[in-house]
Amino acid sequence: MLKEIIIAVQSYFKAHQFIRKHNLWKWIIIPGLIYAVLFVVSMYFFSKSATYAIELLSIKTGLKAWVDRMQSGLVGFFFALGGVMVWLILILLYFSWFKYIWLIVGSPLFGYLSEKTESIIDGKEYAFSFPQLIKDMSRGIRLAMRNVLWQTVYAVTLLIISFVPLAGWITPLIVLMIECYYYGFSMLDYSCERQKLSASQSIEFIGQHKGLAIGNGLIFYLMHGLVGIGWVLAPAYAVIAATLSLYHPKEEG
Repeated sequence: MLKEIIIAVQSYFKAHQFIRKHNLWKWIIIPGLIYAVLFVVSMYFFSKSATYAIELLSIKTGLKAWVDRMQSGLVGFFFALGGVMVWLILILLYFSWFKYIWLIVGSPLFGYLSEKTESIIDGKEYAFSFPQLIKDMSRGIRLAMRNVLWQTVYAVTLLIISFVPLAGWITPLIVLMIECYYYGFSMLDYSCERQKLSASQSIEFIGQHKGLAIGNGLIFYLMHGLVGIGWVLAPAYAVIAATLSLYHPKEEG
């Protein structure tokens, strides 16, 4: 798995060179700006609602009152730290929902970028078919709904675990890894779809190459640390990098 994660990371650097060489900026900048604006607005409201949800939960359950009665600095510290863990998990959960909405809306563009990347590499053009586009979008929506369902189940389970002292401290990291896998899954599926793999075959194939999915999603999330420019470039770079990364398993058999 580690080798595949490294391949996925390296594919982002190859994606940058690929975009520059073939002048694909027009397919990246405008959709990227739309994504960046939606990301900022969404995260603002997500952050507010997560803070409100934690405060309401701590009051309704009587946990805050109990901590106040304890008058213990150590208990207060653990309570505050637990609140941070829960807040992080909620933000990741909210972001995953936002991400899937964006994947569904942007599926025609992402599918085109993946197809364009492969057509340049193979030196052949793929004929446009509107019925096939509708079919591909329908498949993408079904897989997105499947993934968001499973991801939500995992996130809620880990959210409950996050209330457990010590054990709950690592839950945000686990949630992040799950996030990375499912986002990378969506990026890799565009190529699987073009290879005529059914949804179940795609799930099986990507399950066998978890490192490629995790690595792709991980860099996608890390790019959000580059305020502004990272938000604009992350979605398109992710799909092109995913397409390039799949050539390694193909070459290796």
